[in-house]
Amino acid sequence: MKFTKDHEWVRLDGDVATVGISKHAADALGDVVFVETPEAGKTVSVGDSFAVVESVKAASDVYAPIAGEVIEGNAALADAPETVNADPEGEGWFAKIKVSDVSVLDGLMDQAAYDEYLTTL
Repeated sequence: MKFTKDHEWVRLDGDVATVGISKHAADALGDVVFVETPEAGKTVSVGDSFAVVESVKAASDVYAPIAGEVIEGNAALADAPETVNADPEGEGWFAKIKVSDVSVLDGLMDQAAYDEYLTTL
């Protein structure tokens, strides 16, 4: 699993990346009450806003950490947005993206680097 400074995570399986927000981000948001995930077929570039997460505290865009075509948005989050709080780095994923350039992952942080980054915030 790799992480961005915007607190998104990416897990690669072949050429498909599953993307979500980190536990740190979910904890900072508080109780998630609404999630809008992208539709299949949408093309995203690195840094594009591709999803929205709203909590009792704030609404935030979720940015694509990797470029490619969305093959699935996590539709289950529409009925159970609290899944993002309960399991942000598992069942609370936002989208699966067919990756156009896997080398982008090389610029992201691994778990140890992300944990170190969090100590600087």
